[in-house]
Amino acid sequence: MNTDTTLAGGAGVVRAVPLTFHPRPGTVHARAVSGRFNTWRWAMVWLTQLVFYGGVWLPWRDGDTVRPALWMDIPHERLYLFDRVLWPQDALLFAFVLIVAALALFFVTALAGRLFCGFACPQTVYTMMFTWIEARIEGRPAARRALDAAPWGPRKIALKGVKHALWWALAAWTAITFVGYFSPIRDLLPRLTAWDVGMWEGFWLVFYAAFTCLQAGFARESVCQHMCPYSRFQGVMTDAHTRQVGYDRRRGEPRASARSQGAGDCVDCTICVQVCPTGIDIRNGVQYACINCGLCIDACDTVMDRVGRARGLIRFASEHQLAGRDLRRPRIRVAVYAALIALCAGAALWLLANRPALRVDVLRDRSVLAREAADGRIENVYLLKVANLAGDEADVVVTVDGLPGVRVAGPDRLRVPANRLASLQLTVSAADEGERGARPVRITVARTDDATAAAFADSRFLLP
Repeated sequence: MNTDTTLAGGAGVVRAVPLTFHPRPGTVHARAVSGRFNTWRWAMVWLTQLVFYGGVWLPWRDGDTVRPALWMDIPHERLYLFDRVLWPQDALLFAFVLIVAALALFFVTALAGRLFCGFACPQTVYTMMFTWIEARIEGRPAARRALDAAPWGPRKIALKGVKHALWWALAAWTAITFVGYFSPIRDLLPRLTAWDVGMWEGFWLVFYAAFTCLQAGFARESVCQHMCPYSRFQGVMTDAHTRQVGYDRRRGEPRASARSQGAGDCVDCTICVQVCPTGIDIRNGVQYACINCGLCIDACDTVMDRVGRARGLIRFASEHQLAGRDLRRPRIRVAVYAALIALCAGAALWLLANRPALRVDVLRDRSVLAREAADGRIENVYLLKVANLAGDEADVVVTVDGLPGVRVAGPDRLRVPANRLASLQLTVSAADEGERGARPVRITVARTDDATAAAFADSRFLLP
């Protein structure tokens, strides 16, 4: 949104004026504040990091073996999600999941602006963790700014050294956890202590640790102000009915440090600016750098309590509400987002529920196009790759049809372990009845204990 609701000439007329974004120069050292929104933010930090740091350690029994419950097994092209195993052929399911996630972000934005940014975005979460460490080592915001401006000496070197050591320790453990979702962490840690890691593991350990430290420790609010593309296009997903953090100018202006005749409720304490993690002044109106974290609401409510005035001078409100127009109209944008989320989520669940138990791929043996057997029949050789997507071992039988008298001339049975891939060299023969060229055939693989669990693949039978 690029406008701000202001009072024109003190006459109570609400008009829109262009907004400009003026961040504070230098690193933003935000003041700590307590309140319900700050509590919710730290609850999200704990929740997301318990899932991230803890999920990599969850074991899961798969038959006689124990594997990670959450594991992206790239060499074998499988994703393990507890008792579910997804294969590259499930790419459409992944596409629907990503679409639902994007639509959910649009839906939340249409309702409450950059709420995701303020509470659950990884940039926000890790910046909170890194700045918490910084505050424990270097002190309050004023002390941190003074330390930044001070010349280098033993005290500054010691404080900065301890802070950066802790930052890099947290970043390194974050990188190890990230790589642990691809290389099981119980195997990764012993190899890491012995410096026995592969090239790609080493690259991602170094890159992810450096990236985390750079983004959360150094860039932090600059990402939200200048680097995040979401902040630039969020305006197309919001409207005048979207509830965002806003300053009630009709109630707060004119500002005065003490109550006087005609003064508004804002005492111009600037605490809302001091607690803002992106360094903006919410009193200038809705700005693209605002991440809707609600910390300025907590700070302002605290001041209002102290001076004996009603809370809500800064609050979550729509542009219409701040202008004194509480319009209640159906929101087509929100309804469309909700309908698309339901449609795509339903499609993903249908795909998951109707996922086949078997998949088969057929490859021709290029070294032997066709050959004549001792009984005069023509034989073709194929390589069958059978994927068992079920959670139990499967015995399968292979049949072929499409030509008169065609049959399997060799082994036609195969045992495939649960969630595994097995191969079978298949020899198919057909009578030489004078036909020539390539003829279509269908190769079917079915479980011996459940004929409905079957898969087929079409191929060509060569008659020389």
